Amino acid sequence: MLKHTPKTLEELRSLRTPIRNTNIDVRRQLRTLDRLALWTTENVGTMGFFLIVLAWTILWLFWNILAPIELRFDPYPAFALWLFISNMVQILLMPLILVGQNLQSAHSEARAQADFEVNVKAEREIETILEHLENQNDLLVKMSENAGK
Repeated sequence: MLKHTPKTLEELRSLRTPIRNTNIDVRRQLRTLDRLALWTTENVGTMGFFLIVLAWTILWLFWNILAPIELRFDPYPAFALWLFISNMVQILLMPLILVGQNLQSAHSEARAQADFEVNVKAEREIETILEHLENQNDLLVKMSENAGK
């Protein structure tokens, strides 16, 4: 006698929820300031940004050391303006980067949830396939036993 009847293909299809693209869903929910924070987070941590800051610093230092005295705007050894500007950049970038990282973390959580949902669907379908195979195996065993009588 059969153990139990596995779900039919129609039953499995009725249990399915539509597959969603979490990347699109998350991007649609972002506000303008969120987009700015993400853009900042994604671009500040690049070699390009580092090279821009390095080049600007070198230009600043060399201009204020080597330029004619009347054209220097922050002469050696002061560099007070450069310190002020660099501190302001750091103070402004830090919260933007943290906001961007929080948004990226939320996006990661949404992707993990979508992966979990897909895995649950796959597990349900695999279990159904295994039940079908067990039932087929039982039927084949019974058929071979009946053929041997």
